[in-house]
Amino acid sequence: MAQPITGRIWIFGDNVNTDVIFPGKYTYTLKEPAEIAAHALEDLQPDFASQVQVQDMIVAGSNWGCGSSREQAVTCLTYAGVRAIVARSFSRIYYRNALNNGLLAIECPEFVDLAQPALRATISLENSTITLEGTIKPVSFKPFSPDVIRILEAGGLVSFVKRKLNQEP
Repeated sequence: MAQPITGRIWIFGDNVNTDVIFPGKYTYTLKEPAEIAAHALEDLQPDFASQVQVQDMIVAGSNWGCGSSREQAVTCLTYAGVRAIVARSFSRIYYRNALNNGLLAIECPEFVDLAQPALRATISLENSTITLEGTIKPVSFKPFSPDVIRILEAGGLVSFVKRKLNQEP
């Protein structure tokens, strides 16, 4: 089972679209992960890419990732070190892109209401809980299927399929 994820919280609001997560003007010009990561959320919070740390998590309002199907809106965050997004809700295509690219996407309105910027939280996939720093009682979220957990552990769908193809029958 996946190890718990513990990181600092970054808070964003409702309807954060893919153009704000990763500016469309870079879609066809940037190719290297470090270059892509450097522009994550730059129009919403200019210092995000320089301040985010590995294992940090985003806590967001409703409809996170609305807009286009651009995968860079997911990969810019994973390249920057973000391990999870907890939101009230996700656009359907962003949610699928996140899981396909190994980024944990959790719908948990109860946790969104409790979260505070810069505090730390721990996500346990094994227990389907999120615990906010300084609190005792974890918040539960809908458990992921074993297949989704394996996809996340593999780092995304492509890696998962490659591993599966390389296994003996």
